[in-house]
Amino acid sequence: MPAPSPGDLHAEAIVIDAVCPLAADRRYLGWYREGGVTVTVPTVATTESAQSTFRTIAGWKRAIAADPTLMPIRRAGDVTAAKSAGRMGIALHFQGTAPIEDDLDLVEVYKELGVGVIGLCYNVKNRVGDGADERTDCGLSHFGVALVKRLNEAGVIVDCSHTGLRTSLDAIEVSRQPVVLSHSNPCGIHRSRRNVPDELIKAIAATGGIIGTAGFPAFLGTETRPTLDRFIDAIAYVADLVGIDHTGLGMDYYLGQHEVLPQEQAQAMYDDAVAAGVWRADTYPPPPHYYPEGISTPRTLPKLTARMLRRGFGTDEIRKVLGLNWMRLYRTIWGE
Repeated sequence: MPAPSPGDLHAEAIVIDAVCPLAADRRYLGWYREGGVTVTVPTVATTESAQSTFRTIAGWKRAIAADPTLMPIRRAGDVTAAKSAGRMGIALHFQGTAPIEDDLDLVEVYKELGVGVIGLCYNVKNRVGDGADERTDCGLSHFGVALVKRLNEAGVIVDCSHTGLRTSLDAIEVSRQPVVLSHSNPCGIHRSRRNVPDELIKAIAATGGIIGTAGFPAFLGTETRPTLDRFIDAIAYVADLVGIDHTGLGMDYYLGQHEVLPQEQAQAMYDDAVAAGVWRADTYPPPPHYYPEGISTPRTLPKLTARMLRRGFGTDEIRKVLGLNWMRLYRTIWGE
C-alpha cells in the first residue's frame, strides 16, 4: 500500500494540541478546526481565583452545549468518538494551582467539571512549590505533596511545565501516575529558565509521561522568527533522548502573538504580565512573538506533518507525535 500523502496523513491522524491559551478566546476555535486539530485544550486558569475560574468553566460548558461541532473530552474514548463524528474535542487545563486556593476538595470538583490537566506552578512560588522563573528552587511543599496525591486519586494529569526543577522532581517522586511537561522545550536546544534539562526529560519519560513541544519563539532560540525546522529539532531532541513515545505537541499559541493581536495591544498584555511578576523580561522578551515559520498559527499545522515527512520521520512516528502519545496517556490516567 502506498504511503499516504502529507495532507491525507494529517487529515487521518488524531491531532492533539495539549496547550491552547489562544482558544481561551473562543473566536479562534475555527483556526484549530482549520488546522485539523482533533482535541483543543484551552487554558482556563493560570493565576485566577476559584470564583473567577468557576465562571470561566461555566462559560465553556454553555459554549460546548450550544455548538454541535464541539465535544467535551473526559476520557480517551471521547477523543476517538470526536474524530469519528467530525467534531472537535475540548478538554480543560490549568497552568497553575491558584484556583485550588487552599482547598484540596476542589480538585475533584474541577475534575467533574472537565479539568483534566493541572500545572503545579506558573513561573513563580505558590502554595505548591517554586516556579521555573523563581529565584529559589526549594521543592514541593507539604501542601504540594498532598495535592499531587489528590490529583492522582481524581484522575487529573500532573503537569510540571512552568515549574521549578526541584519541585518537578519531587512531584515525580510522589506521583503514582505519569507526569507530563505539557509545553516545555529542552535546554539542549536552547538555554532558557523556562526550558528543561535532560535530567527532567528523562525523569518524566521514566513515569510514562509526555514532553509537549512549544512554539513560543523565546523557547526555541534567539532568532526573532524561528524556523519550522528549529521546532522539529526540539521534537527530535526529545525523541533521541528518551524515545518517540514520549513526544507530543503543546503549541502554546496565545492571544499576544503575532497575527492575533495588533502590536500595541500585544505590548500592553506583555507589560501587564511583567508588572504582575508572572513573566520576567529576561525570560520572555517583548513582542512581537513570531511562532515558527510555516506553523505560525493553528490553522497551518498541516505543514508540520509535511515537513516531518521530509525530515525522515516515519508515518507511525508522526502519528504518535501528533496525538497518539497523548492518547496513550489519556487512557492511562483518564481511562478508556
